[in-house]
Amino acid sequence: MKKSKAAVLLLQDGRFFYGKSLGAPGETIGEVCFNTGMTGYQEILTDPSYCRQIVIMTSPHIGNYGVNPDDVESDRIQVVGFVIKEETEIPSHWRATQSIGEYLQEQKIVGIQGIDTRALTRHIRNHGAMNGIISTIDSDLNSLKLKLNEAPSMVGLDLAKEVTCGDSYAWPSNRSAKYKIAAIDFGIKYNILRLLKSYGCDVTVYPAQTSAEEILDFEPDGVFLSNGPGDPAAVTYGIATVKDILGKKPIFGICLGHQILALALGAKTFKLKFGHRGINHPVKNLETDTVEITSQNHGFAVDLDSLPDNIIPTHVNLNDNTSEGIRCKD
Repeated sequence: MKKSKAAVLLLQDGRFFYGKSLGAPGETIGEVCFNTGMTGYQEILTDPSYCRQIVIMTSPHIGNYGVNPDDVESDRIQVVGFVIKEETEIPSHWRATQSIGEYLQEQKIVGIQGIDTRALTRHIRNHGAMNGIISTIDSDLNSLKLKLNEAPSMVGLDLAKEVTCGDSYAWPSNRSAKYKIAAIDFGIKYNILRLLKSYGCDVTVYPAQTSAEEILDFEPDGVFLSNGPGDPAAVTYGIATVKDILGKKPIFGICLGHQILALALGAKTFKLKFGHRGINHPVKNLETDTVEITSQNHGFAVDLDSLPDNIIPTHVNLNDNTSEGIRCKD
């Protein structure tokens, strides 16, 4: 087993955990949240929706199947920190090209291992997601607290502008594509683009701040609003764009895009206590009266009590009865 430097994780409320360094040495600050998936750590690390977040994996052993160049959701790691119980230093999979530790170190991501991640997860569940700091270079809790106090809350943060594409681009499509789709990138995952392609869509991706005029000039069959990080209410330019497109083209949103659509329709959003992040969240489809097991990653939700009369809820989370889907009757 390789020798690791000491590391510490300090939470905003003063709770702290000592462990060992994982990935690159250094210091990082972000909102601490947890993901309950037992697999998919590479997709989690590279999902733009995790921008400025420190992610805890609740499964105790992370890295068994290593890392490869293909199972990514963007061009780089998006989390600012990673917390696990124990790293599998020697992965076992024919596609693996690196260990999880090597991957984090290569991209200069600071992490911590060797702590009680279940206790940490329970703390976040009970007290809510909060900012935290991981450090391998400073073990003074008072010093770390001062740095942590300067970090902004996730509420009010527009992070879509940090992860969106710089220019529009066409996602490779099938020759038999049936639909022309304009996808607005608030932090889009590659797999969403792959799925749209598999359903016969020819997709062109646009930066988050693209105007409604440019989208409509493209003459798409529909507009897709992507997932992304941060507070949807802070993405005022996205809300304004969607308002100008409403009634002119069909619009479908997922995650942050779903919340931006709801805001454009007159609803409100709020921050969840600790978010929904995992691969087995039960959701009730209110239109079919069936239960669906879903993969989720969002820290904000649409306020069901704020829905205008022309908006109906279509899906609710069975863990906390919050909104997971809406539909406009108009």
